[in-house]
Amino acid sequence: MKLDYEVAALRTKYPFTIARRRQEEDYAVWVCLRDEDDLTGWGEANPSRFYGETAETVCAALQVYQPVVESVGEPFALIEVETACESDLRGNASARAAISAALYDLAGKRLGVPVYRLLGLDPSRAPLTSFTIGIDEPEIVRRKVREASEYPILKIKVGTDRDIELLSIVREEAPEAQLRVDANTAWHPREAVARIAELQQFDIEFVEQPVAAHDIDGLRFVRERSPLPIIADESCLIAADIPRLAGAVDGINIKLAKCGGLSEALRMIYTARAHNLSVMFGCMVATSLGIAAAAQLAPLVDFADLDGAALLADDPFDGLSIAGGRIRLSAEPGLGVTRR
Repeated sequence: MKLDYEVAALRTKYPFTIARRRQEEDYAVWVCLRDEDDLTGWGEANPSRFYGETAETVCAALQVYQPVVESVGEPFALIEVETACESDLRGNASARAAISAALYDLAGKRLGVPVYRLLGLDPSRAPLTSFTIGIDEPEIVRRKVREASEYPILKIKVGTDRDIELLSIVREEAPEAQLRVDANTAWHPREAVARIAELQQFDIEFVEQPVAAHDIDGLRFVRERSPLPIIADESCLIAADIPRLAGAVDGINIKLAKCGGLSEALRMIYTARAHNLSVMFGCMVATSLGIAAAAQLAPLVDFADLDGAALLADDPFDGLSIAGGRIRLSAEPGLGVTRR
C-alpha cells in the first residue's frame, strides 16, 4: 500500500462557538491508501487543539506512520497496523483514526461490501442523530433553529450567562424537539448542579460534560445531585478511561478523533456496555468522509451526534445523508462516500 495525504480547509455555515472557543474555519487532513490493484481507501483526520492536535501535527505524525502502513502491504491487517502505529508514536488520535478509516474503506472495497456489512451491522438500527446549535447571538440562534426544523433532536451548546435566554428561544422555535445540552467543561461541580436545575424547565434529555475533563469526582458529585443523566465526553478518550467513569456518569461519548480509530471505538462500546453505561457516538466538525467512518458503528450505540458535515458551508464528499436526523449510509463498498 502507498499512503498519501493532503490538508483541507473546512468552513462552517456559521461560526461555530462552544463554551471554550469560537471558530469560523477548521482543517481536516485526508488520508488516501492505494493498493497494488489501484483501489483507494480514504480516511479523515479531524484534529482538535484541546487534545493537542493540529493539521500540522497530523501531517508530522503521518510521516512517522507512513513506513509502518506501507510495510504491511494489505488492508486486512487492521489491528496489526493500528497497534504498530500507536506503538511507534502514541497520541495523535485523529491521525491514527484517519489511517484506520482508510484501512476499513479499502478492505470493504476489496471485498465489495460496505464497512457496516463487514462488521455484521444493520444501518437501519442506527439512532437518529442530533443537530447542534452553537452559542451565538439570540437572533442568530433563532435563525439556526428555524433552519434546523427538519431535525427532531437538537443539541444546544451551553456554558455562558445567556443559557436561559438562548434555550428559551430554542424551545419557542422548536416546542416539540428533543433537546440535549453540552457544556464542554464550562462549569465547576456546584455551579453545574445549580445550572442543571435551571435548565430542567426546558425538558432536557441529558447533559454532556458539565465539568472539567480531569474532574471525575466532580462528575460524580454532579451526577448524584442531577435530575438529568450525565454523559462524559472530554473525560473519556479510550476504553481504558471507562472503568473509572462507572458510577460517575450515565454514559460516554465516543469520537474517532479522540480514540484513534474504529477498532478502539468498538472496544469502547463493549467496555461501556460491560459497565452498564449508555453510549453516544459524536464527531468534530468534519466532512461526510469523516462522518461516514463513525456512522458505520452507529447501529451499536444509543445516541448519535453525527452532524459535523451538516454544519459545513460546503461538503466536498457525497454518499451520506442525515436528512431529518436519519443516518443514511450508502450501500456502496467501503465507507460509501466519494469525493466531488
